[in-house]
Amino acid sequence: MGKEFWNGTEAAHRRVMMKAAGYSDEDIRRKPHIGVPNSYMAGSPGSAHLRQIAEAVKEGIWAAGGIPVEFGIPATCGNVANGAEELKYEQVGRDIVAMSVEFVTRVHNFDGLAMVASCDNIIAGCYLAAMRLDVPSMVITGGAMQAGQHCGKTVVEADLDAARFSGASEEELMEMEDNVCPSFGACPSMGTANTMQMLGEVLNLVIPGTATIPASDNAKLRKAREAGAYAVELAKAGRKPSDIITKEILMNSIMFDMAVAGSTNAVLHILSYAYELGIKLTLEDFETYAKEIPCINAVVPSGPYTVVDFHYAGGVMNVMKMLESKLFTNAPTIYGNTWAEVLEQVTPQENEVIHSLERPLFNEPGLKILRGNISPNGAIVRPTAVYDEVKYMKGKAKVFEGDRDAFDAIVAGNIVPGDIIVIRYEGCKGAPGMKELMLSIDALIGLGLHKSVGLISDARFSGFNYGAIIGHVSPEAYDGGTIALVENGDEIVIDIPNGEVSLLVSDQELKERKEKWVCPPLKEEKGCLNIYAKMCRPAEEGGAMQPWGLDAKFKK
Repeated sequence: MGKEFWNGTEAAHRRVMMKAAGYSDEDIRRKPHIGVPNSYMAGSPGSAHLRQIAEAVKEGIWAAGGIPVEFGIPATCGNVANGAEELKYEQVGRDIVAMSVEFVTRVHNFDGLAMVASCDNIIAGCYLAAMRLDVPSMVITGGAMQAGQHCGKTVVEADLDAARFSGASEEELMEMEDNVCPSFGACPSMGTANTMQMLGEVLNLVIPGTATIPASDNAKLRKAREAGAYAVELAKAGRKPSDIITKEILMNSIMFDMAVAGSTNAVLHILSYAYELGIKLTLEDFETYAKEIPCINAVVPSGPYTVVDFHYAGGVMNVMKMLESKLFTNAPTIYGNTWAEVLEQVTPQENEVIHSLERPLFNEPGLKILRGNISPNGAIVRPTAVYDEVKYMKGKAKVFEGDRDAFDAIVAGNIVPGDIIVIRYEGCKGAPGMKELMLSIDALIGLGLHKSVGLISDARFSGFNYGAIIGHVSPEAYDGGTIALVENGDEIVIDIPNGEVSLLVSDQELKERKEKWVCPPLKEEKGCLNIYAKMCRPAEEGGAMQPWGLDAKFKK
């Protein structure tokens, strides 16, 4: 621990700063210093309640004999940027959050971290920071939002789009807006926020059984206080992420993500964590478990239930119990024992929300890797959110250089059943920032084209999205990948059952097109997006600002 940092004559200037901030000499010199990064932000229900949760965490730290040092970290709400060009900042935000936690933690020499976060790439960035810093760390989640009630029906935020495209008036939309998000917490679908909250338990960064406690349930505060106390115990034990996040733990997280049909963004995050820890992990590992683990989770968009329903149906621990025969149960936990010992205390609860492996919701995985000449390095789809009518398609390409152009074509009626939309230059470097395609996909769903039109892109998708949408195509267009060479009218095959997406153009023709292709200039000439474009890894390596890649000398 960092007691030497705060003791001795050389530390006088450090101590005086802490004393001037209100800490006593005894606290400063003798107690573990626990950093409390708080992603509170007033403009989103996912983060506007985190001050209260952070207070409970700090109470727990004090009670356990530590001293909490709270500080703010960046937070955004992806739904605020939904449909706007600024949505490309979200993926970059993960790395900015990790760097923010890294910066403050290194300067203040914390003995441990108890991070408070909820949404999308914010919570993903906190996990990345824990692995980079490798100090005893945990995350306290903000929990899930309650579903809304409107006209006698259960509704979630994504239902606004269907209403908007069905011709609802502004007055009708306003009435729905007033009811669709009735509490704090992460939007209750299987989006990125809730996927990453759940994965925190599997990754040994969130106390088991607590990730999905609804924000409206006061158990969230009680467990936050307990988590703060346990952060002190972690610091005293010196139990670091590198001790408890092994390759087997990462494999467990892949299996869990397959089982719950988590957001496709989880693939990017899990890969980035592996590289940060020096563990070799590739899309082939996801392909392996896609053949073994079917979807057993009936949360939207794979089923009719919400994450609140998921929590009360047994939550993460119930899913892990269902997967027990497949998991690496000898792997460590946040407590220092094994997953076998933790799961021994869990009683399986097969129900309508969480099924068993023997009676899965789908006989296919929640995520699948597709390959072919358009995506030799891999692409990603969520099979459980694709309708049977479009799991196999052969259609003509309609090519667009960005999300907005595709959206305009869809609403203008220029996209018809059987078309396959290609949206490019929205990847890690091309956007830059690997934008989520919310405009075009929302339009497809809203206009009822999601059962007859395919979409392929080097961009990302929201965890709310569904339909025959294939993303993370690599190499991306900006790197001269085949997706950059597609022309209007080219035939494309999407074959999800057989894991293929291919452009039906000869190798010779593609070679000739490649010779004529010219790499466009970066869209951003300054700022963090420019830095990201120059430093990021490709999608199949996690898309993070990490200077190492597949040629790295892995430690494990």
